[in-house]
Amino acid sequence: MREFVYERAADAGHAVTAVLAEPDAVFLGAGTNLVDHMKLGVIAPGRLVDVSGLASDEITQRPDGGVRIGAGVRNADLAAHPVIRARYPMLSAALLAGASAQLRNLATTGGNLLQRTRCPYFQDPTVPCNKREPGTGCSAIGGFDRDQAVLGASSRCIATHPSDMAVAMVAAEAVVRVLGAHGEREIPVVDLYRLPGDEPDRDTVLEHGDLITAVDLPALDWARTSTYRKVRDRASFAFALVSVAAALDIADGVVRDVRIAFGGVAPKPWRALRAEAHLRGRAATEEHFAAAANAELAHAQPQRHNSFKIPLARNVLVATLRDLNEAR
Repeated sequence: MREFVYERAADAGHAVTAVLAEPDAVFLGAGTNLVDHMKLGVIAPGRLVDVSGLASDEITQRPDGGVRIGAGVRNADLAAHPVIRARYPMLSAALLAGASAQLRNLATTGGNLLQRTRCPYFQDPTVPCNKREPGTGCSAIGGFDRDQAVLGASSRCIATHPSDMAVAMVAAEAVVRVLGAHGEREIPVVDLYRLPGDEPDRDTVLEHGDLITAVDLPALDWARTSTYRKVRDRASFAFALVSVAAALDIADGVVRDVRIAFGGVAPKPWRALRAEAHLRGRAATEEHFAAAANAELAHAQPQRHNSFKIPLARNVLVATLRDLNEAR
């Protein structure tokens, strides 16, 4: 057992100050990811600053028609909320596709966004991993790479991002509210995450001491026609091989607007901008859905054992868009 200091913060400002004061201090929310990694020896923080009683657990409708989700809202509560189910069904579906019922009852919105990869090499301190220890190498390259990325990876890391919820939030163009050393700021969820590049140990653009306080969903009325589809090795408690969050706006058989994000294929939730651009203004046909998928996946770079992810991602996207079109 490694010793650490436990501190319960009085308020958000105190929590930020406490973490900023110690380079090895971290925030503790529900701990569903953090505590696992502490047990495995992946991380060994010197101080845990408990914010579990500070973050808002409320879901409120905003005057502009959007929705604000407190960072402390439990995944199960968010998935079941009537406003989320009616106006952002892809988010509700993504949450229900993640983890298990027990974990959804405990895990929070803020923590879900910041969970780290489930790459087996990252979670095994006995093998090299650039994400865990920069400069040691990536054991997944040339190793067991079936579950790894085909988009956005680098020569230093090919791990995938595990969150289902974050994929739907990227598609919904959600924005995180962050409190840090210099006050509050807003970051679009799509910009929250980093590709590994030369710094695979940095998952996000957050700085030490930054605390997520809430997430804002925009008033995207046509997101009512949205869904989340996840392909995995078993029916529950498994991470995505490929997933798709999509929202589709069609008028007179033509795609007026669309939002698409992939999960399971990249080191971050992957906003499919090429596919979206291809679809806007075109007829909502399976031919155009397939062409859009091909446009997005044209630059995919598979590893030895995961080339199946490319046709799988294409087929999942086409099927998801087709079903949304037919369900209108």
